Amino acid sequence: MISNSSAERVLCAALETGADFAELFAEDCDRNRLTMSDGRIEQSLSSHRHGAGVRVMRGAQSAYAYTADTGEAALIDTARAAAAALSGSAKPHTLQFMKKAYATPQKISLSGVTNDRRVALMHQAHAAGKAVSEKVRQFTLSYMDEVQRVLICNTEGVWAEDVRPRTRMGILAVASEGAAAERGLEAPGCCRGFESYRDRIDVEASARKAAERAVLLLSAKDCPGGNMPVVISGGFGGVIFHEACGHSLEATSVGPGNSEFCGKLNTKIAAPCVSAMDDGTIPFEWGSINIDDEGTPGQKNLLIENGILKSYLVDRVGAQRLHLPLTGSSRRQDYTFAPTSRMTNTFICPGKDDPDEMIRTMGTGLYAATLGGGSVNPLTGEFNFAVAEGYWVRDGKIVCPVRGAMLIGKGAEILQRIDRVGPSMWMAQGMCGSVSGSVPTNVGQPVIRVTSITVGGKGGEL
Repeated sequence: MISNSSAERVLCAALETGADFAELFAEDCDRNRLTMSDGRIEQSLSSHRHGAGVRVMRGAQSAYAYTADTGEAALIDTARAAAAALSGSAKPHTLQFMKKAYATPQKISLSGVTNDRRVALMHQAHAAGKAVSEKVRQFTLSYMDEVQRVLICNTEGVWAEDVRPRTRMGILAVASEGAAAERGLEAPGCCRGFESYRDRIDVEASARKAAERAVLLLSAKDCPGGNMPVVISGGFGGVIFHEACGHSLEATSVGPGNSEFCGKLNTKIAAPCVSAMDDGTIPFEWGSINIDDEGTPGQKNLLIENGILKSYLVDRVGAQRLHLPLTGSSRRQDYTFAPTSRMTNTFICPGKDDPDEMIRTMGTGLYAATLGGGSVNPLTGEFNFAVAEGYWVRDGKIVCPVRGAMLIGKGAEILQRIDRVGPSMWMAQGMCGSVSGSVPTNVGQPVIRVTSITVGGKGGEL
C-alpha cells in the first residue's frame, strides 16, 4: 500500500513542528450493498474507498489531516497540514519499524462473491419471512459486505497491516391489519467471509423472527407507565449497558471529565451480581478486531468485576490524559476520521440466576424481550430506550404483549438496581456512532432483572 521509505518521510514531515508522536493510517476498502423490497432488487451499489490520514500529538494535544491521494507528495503535504496545528521545531527521531501482518480468515472470500449469490440469499430470507403470515404486507432487506485493508505505522515503530472482512443483512418486516401497522427488525452480522451465511447466520430464521414480531405487535396493548420492576432479555437488551454505561467508560468521555464515572476506578458502581466485559478478541464476532486503529492488538478488558469498576476503554489520547495503559480500544469509521476510544463486543457477564424465577417473583411489571433505539447523555448517564417487543407481567405471570413502552433512567442508578443475572449470555449486532464515526459493535447480556425503573407508556391498567 505504502512503502517503508515513503512512510518514514511522511512521519518525519509530521514531526517538523515539535510533535512528540506521529501516526499514519492508510485504508483501501471494497464495499457492496444491495436492497430488496417485496422480492425486487431496488438498489445495487459497489464502492471503493482509498485514502490515508496523518495524526500528530504533543502530550494530549492532537491534530489530524487526511487525503484521498496516497502518493508520497500528497501524504507529506497532509502530514505538514496536521503539523501546522503545533508550533515548535523538529526533534531528533530515529525510525525503525517492527512489522506485523494480520488478517481475519475467509473460507469464501467476499471479494470473489458474485451478486447472484447475494441476491439468492436475500430471496431465501424474503420467502421465509413472507410465509409467516398474510398480515406481513411489506418486507425490506438490505445486504452489505466489505473488505477493509489497513496499514497503521507510527514513530514508536509500530507497523501493522490488517485485512478486515465484514458482512450483515438487515431484515425489516411490516405487518398490518386494518389501520394498524407494526414493524419487526433483525440484523445479523459477522466478521468473516461469505461462509458466514452457511456457518453462523441463518437468514431464514432471522426473517421469520422479524415477521413474527411484527405480527405479534398487531395484537399488543398499549403499555402502562410508571415505576416498576423490569426483566430485560439478552442480545439487544445489552444496548442499555452499551449506551448508558459503556460510552461513559470510554476515555473520550472520561478524559475531559464528561462522564459520570470519572475518578471512580476501583469503587463500587454496580450491584455485586454485575460484571461486564469489552472483548475485541472473540473470533468472528461483528465487533471483533485483530488490531485497533492505532495498531494495538485487540484485548479482553474487564470493565466491572462484582460491581467494582476495574477499567476504562483507553486510546492514545486518553492514555495521555488519564495516565493509564492502552486497552486496544481505538477505532474509527474510515480514514476521514481521527481515532478515539470505542467499544467492540460489550456485554454483562453471565450469572447464576434462573430467568423463569425472575419473572415468577417480580410481581407486576414489564418483560422487555428486545429493545429498539434510544439516546443517552454520557455526562449524566440519563437514557431512554424503546422496547421493540415487550410483555406485561401480572402476579409473576406473562399476561399479554404490549407496545409503546420506553425505559427511562440513569445508568449509574440502574446498575445498582440489578438484582438477578441469568446464566446464558448472547449478543446482537449494531452500529455505534461517536466522534470517530460509525463502527460495528456487539451488545449483549444474559437475562437480567432491574428492581425498579421508570417505564413510559400511555396504556391503562391491564
